[in-house]
Amino acid sequence: MANQKFRIGITRDALRDDGKTVFDAAALRVLDDPLIEWEFIPENVKELTASHAASYDALCVLSPRTTAATLAGPNRRLKIVARLGVGYDNVDVPACTASGVLLTITPDGVRRPVATSILTFILSLSHKLFLKDRITRAGRWGETKFHMGEGLVGKTVGSIGMGNIGSELFRLLAPLNMNLIACDPAKTQADADPLGVKLTDMDTVLRESDFVCVNCFLSEQTRGLVGERELALMKPSAYLINTARGPIVNEAALYKVLSDKRIAGAALDVFEHEPASGDNPLFKLDNIIVTPHSICWTDECFRGNAEGAFRAAVAVAKGETPKYIVNTDVLLHPDIKTHLKLG
Repeated sequence: MANQKFRIGITRDALRDDGKTVFDAAALRVLDDPLIEWEFIPENVKELTASHAASYDALCVLSPRTTAATLAGPNRRLKIVARLGVGYDNVDVPACTASGVLLTITPDGVRRPVATSILTFILSLSHKLFLKDRITRAGRWGETKFHMGEGLVGKTVGSIGMGNIGSELFRLLAPLNMNLIACDPAKTQADADPLGVKLTDMDTVLRESDFVCVNCFLSEQTRGLVGERELALMKPSAYLINTARGPIVNEAALYKVLSDKRIAGAALDVFEHEPASGDNPLFKLDNIIVTPHSICWTDECFRGNAEGAFRAAVAVAKGETPKYIVNTDVLLHPDIKTHLKLG
């Protein structure tokens, strides 16, 4: 047992149908270590089981759920769940903490790809890109004068949340001569000053922004955060952009304000229920851009997420504390003290 290798299982949804990885295979070099053996778990599952937790020291997880049942088996070997991404609403965090299992995320992998995705939405909405694509395909060139785009100089971008992605978005926007505002209870104006951002309250962000961008985590506190009252505060010329999590925005309320033209439009990469049904009423509107929770899916994003998750697993294999632990309280668990070299 003393010479037993540290086993890492990568969820099988990280493989395409042709057997190639969804991320650059060069990311697997991170796992080239004599302490480690790794494999893609044999079956493609929606939820990880107690058997997986008994078979691996680390699970590098793309989308399957990690539940209390995953961690409840008597032969649990699992020490870390390393998410390829930053969302962890599919992970039972309290169960991980109670079981002495680390949960890590990969903010370095998503920071730039998601921020550039939001910028893509801002540019697409302001230039009426999808509308102009449709009238061009239909040969309706004579209508172009009726679909004037909107310049960005002097316009206001507001972010609900100024964490990893919100801050990166503001860095990208710096050369565009826009006004930048945000709300985030965890930040101070001293945090916002280097980004050229005015920190304010959420109602002000909604009232003053030409582009309202949702950049916060989904939690019980943020579920339904943007509803009928909040949308009513937005300017008729404003746009809502959500690349965070669908349930943060009340879809029924959003549909109402979009169909009544009470805001100019929206761009959504995320939905209350995913995969979103084809009969979602939002899809019938012509003032919204929708993408299937993949606007940021680029080679850069997937390689960064994979490398980040693999580095976290390798760190634990070496007895080191990995970066970006979600459940930091777990470091007090007696099992963790046996796995890691904690000072």
